[in-house]
Amino acid sequence: MSSISEIISTDLAEYGEIKDQIKAIKKFVSKLEVKEGKKFELKKFKTNISNKPFEKVEGELLLELGLKALSVFQDKFYAEGKRSFLIVLQAMDAAGKDGAIKYVMGGLNPQGVRVTSFKVPSKEELSHDFLWRHYKALPAKGEIGIFNRSHYENVLVTRVHPEYILNEHIPGIDSVDDVNEKFWENRFKHINHFEKTLTDSGTVILKFFLHVSKDIQKERLLERIEEKGKNWKFSSGDLAERKLWDNYMSAYEQMISATSTKEAPWFVLPADDKWFARLCMSTIIQNCFDDMNPKYPKLNLFEEAEILKCRELLLKD
Repeated sequence: MSSISEIISTDLAEYGEIKDQIKAIKKFVSKLEVKEGKKFELKKFKTNISNKPFEKVEGELLLELGLKALSVFQDKFYAEGKRSFLIVLQAMDAAGKDGAIKYVMGGLNPQGVRVTSFKVPSKEELSHDFLWRHYKALPAKGEIGIFNRSHYENVLVTRVHPEYILNEHIPGIDSVDDVNEKFWENRFKHINHFEKTLTDSGTVILKFFLHVSKDIQKERLLERIEEKGKNWKFSSGDLAERKLWDNYMSAYEQMISATSTKEAPWFVLPADDKWFARLCMSTIIQNCFDDMNPKYPKLNLFEEAEILKCRELLLKD
């Protein structure tokens, strides 16, 4: 079997016919990619899809089947060992990044997955260029790397709080007034060059913005306060950043517009319904694996003869 759709089809007898739903979600997610060079307006991407192509129960079934297929492809990808896979997640607080990682990647072999959550840069990290700490966390050949928040924090949080840039001690940047449009344009170029270098070296990159509405964020933050088991997730700082919502939306729009490329595209996922955002992400990753079509390494004639010899020895043991 060469594709994820074919792998999923083997389970249809058990779960019932859902071929139409597979086609529907594949068609839907194709509209979520931000195309390079085309005008991008965040307001044109919805946070909630009222007319979803199917019900939640069907979506959860598709996600379950897709995760089985991803596990098969990950095994081939790891064995092939020619490429690495980087998944970037960005979002406002409470958009569902952690849950997406848990549910979409839950069926994968943890030996081949590396999740990195980038926090406020340390003194050592600030003494290097802004991409230094991200280079260190990149996945190796055969690995899947997940950046839960990423190098894009350097053009999002710092865009909303330009005073943070002063901590980087960049020559010529002596005050907030020096952090101008040219500065951000240059930083976007640095990021694009960084990602181009990675893709040229065999890293496949997918970038996801979980697009949640301000109202749903409010509900989820209240949930973190009211449910004791979720209190640890809440920070009073979330409310301070929430007041800057419009600033962040503007920063996201400019960042995505400037850095969505053919080699490293951005996908804007409707994240008000967590299950639907997870399904969209899973489907996009599945499509990417289909395009890569990883294969188990083939043995040469000497290796085949050697393994047959070992088989005979084991049978006689």
